[in-house]
This record gives sequence, structure tokens and C-alpha cells, in this order.
Amino acid sequence: MVLFLVHGLVTATWVSRIPAVQSALHLNNGVLGLTLLSSAIGAVTTIPFAGWLVSRYGSRKTSTGSGVLFCLSISLPGLAFNAVSLAAGLFIYGALAATMDVSMNAQGVEVEKEMKRPTMSRFHGMFSLGGMLGAGLGGLIAARGVLPLEHFLLSGAVNALACAAIWSWLLETHAVPVAGDHRLPLSKIPPVLFALSAIGFCILLSEGAMADWTAVYLRQVLKADQGTAAAGYAVFSAAMATFRFLGDMITARLGPLLTVRGGSMVAAAGLLWALAMRSPALSLPGFALAGAGFSVIIPLVFGSGGRVPGINPGAGIATVTGIGYVGFIVGPPTIGFASQLVTLRYSLGVVVMCCLASAILARSMKTLESGGPAPAATELHF
Repeated sequence: MVLFLVHGLVTATWVSRIPAVQSALHLNNGVLGLTLLSSAIGAVTTIPFAGWLVSRYGSRKTSTGSGVLFCLSISLPGLAFNAVSLAAGLFIYGALAATMDVSMNAQGVEVEKEMKRPTMSRFHGMFSLGGMLGAGLGGLIAARGVLPLEHFLLSGAVNALACAAIWSWLLETHAVPVAGDHRLPLSKIPPVLFALSAIGFCILLSEGAMADWTAVYLRQVLKADQGTAAAGYAVFSAAMATFRFLGDMITARLGPLLTVRGGSMVAAAGLLWALAMRSPALSLPGFALAGAGFSVIIPLVFGSGGRVPGINPGAGIATVTGIGYVGFIVGPPTIGFASQLVTLRYSLGVVVMCCLASAILARSMKTLESGGPAPAATELHF
């Protein structure tokens, strides 16, 4: 729980100071967008290596080591002196963020096995809580005129100490050699892992689109004022955080299959409501419902990726996470391009379609739920 909280705190600390860094470096929005993409590229390209580290050294060592380095790497954007140095710093930051992400999820899978009950949702709830706290603290610190570098150094040091302090609390894990080990060629990925990765792609694409376009939709399409526009993603995030803490209880009662399928349908219904309303105030409950629906899916999918029979947990999680991150990257620009053709309201229908696809693919979780063997590579029964 500490690892997930720290990850959220560090991520939100950086996000909260992006405007200050942009202003200090005199970057226009286009150049800033390209530098931010560097972080995503660093994450996606490093995920396979992160799976190897977990397979080779275990999730305890990898999550602690990468956690400390990730916390310290937040100082790099504060040291940047132009767009190129900022992009380089963000590449390293993104790479370490992904390594910590994969390894702490792998550790979470081990904790679930030991406790013999769902725990992943509350872990991801701690990440959401960290994001909310980090953003709030970042706003307060920024309001006091503290420079980004000073803020980053303080945050990095405190959070790095927290990661190091909980070393003895983590489970010692040793990778067991299995078929495919940490490298999973496309031809050797079991259908169930393909399906889990596809769900991750759909949901993270949707979450990325909601993060980038909710406020824009409220402002441009529904003509909301700036405060109401900002409230759209706020209610989405608040609902997601709340239901992540309830997610383990929901999963224990319904099972992974019904939880993912039900969550996908709730998210689709919520977004359809939000897009159908002509009033900003009436659309907000729809965005909250979408956040509640999305909340438990990614924790479940990541955790399930580490429990596919015959696949090393680190490799399984890295596969699901890597493909999911691609969705997170391509989602926002896809919505943007589509909005140029069919308006933003209709382009957000892509998210509804992704939710419905996730509900259909949820059938793949029945294999893991029942504890049966993974389907053969030729049986693509999703």
C-alpha cells in the first residue's frame, strides 16, 4: 500500500508543476506535448525490461530499487534548461515509473496469494489517493511560490525514504522458470493473456481519453464555466478512488468476470448519460458513474495477468501493462483526430465502444476464476 501511495504522490507532484516548468522554459503547448510524450515512450519501451528484472531478481528487490530511483528521478524535470533536456529527463522518469509499476503490481499478486483474498483494488485505491494528495499539496506549494526544483527535491527525498523504509515489510519472491520466462513472443502469448491485454488496452485508452478530454468537452460542447469544466474530471477521479477501496469487497462477492463485465457496462452507461445531457450539471453524474465503472477493472486485469498458468508473474504483468500503456498513449490523440471529423461528442463514443469491447472480453477471466488451465494457443475463445 505504501508503494502504491508513493507512486501516486510522485506522479501527481510532477503533474501539478507542469505549468510552472512550461513557463520557466518558455515552451508552447505543441513543444510541451512532445516533451510529455517522451515520458510515455520511456515507459512503454522499458516495460519488457521491467518484466525481466522481476523474473530475475524478484518483485521485492525490483520494486524497492526502482521505487527509490523513481522518487529521485522527479528532480530531473526541475533541472531541465530547454525542451531537449526536459524530454531526456522525462524519458528516464517514465522508464522508472513503468519499472516500479510492473514490480509493485507483481508484489501485489504475491500478497493476494498469501492473503487468499482480493487486495489489488485497494492497492490501486492507494495510488488514486496518492494522486489526490499529491495534486493538492502541489497546488498549495505552487501558490506559495516555491520553485519546481525545490519542490521536486523535497518530495523525492521524502518518498524515497518511505520506499526504503518498507523494504523489510515486503514479501521475498523468487522467480520460478516457466515456459516463455520473461520474454513472451507474440506466438507464445496464451489467448487468455491476449484477452486481458486487450481489456487493459480498452480501459486505459478510455481513462486517458477521460483525463484529457472531459474538461474540454464540458467547456467547448456544453459551454460550462471553467470551474464546472474542471469538476468533470474531479468527480470522475473521486468516484474511481472511492470504488477502488470498495473493489476488493465487490470482487470477493461477484468474482472477477462479473466485476469486469459489470464495471464496463456501468462505465458505458455513465458516459452515454454524460454525452446525452445538454446541461453541464446533469452530465456530471454520468462522469462520476464512468469513474466508478472503470475503478476496479485495471487492478483486476493487472493482477490476473500475474496469475496466468505457465507464465511468469512478472512477464504476465509486463505484457498486460505494456499493451495497456499503448492504449493510454493513443487514446487522447485518437479522440482529438476523430473530433475534427465528427465533433467531440460523437468522437467520445469511441470510449463507449471500448467499454462494450471490455465487457465482451471479460469472458476470458472465467478461466482464471475457475482455476482451470489456460486455453491452448490456437483456441481464441474470448
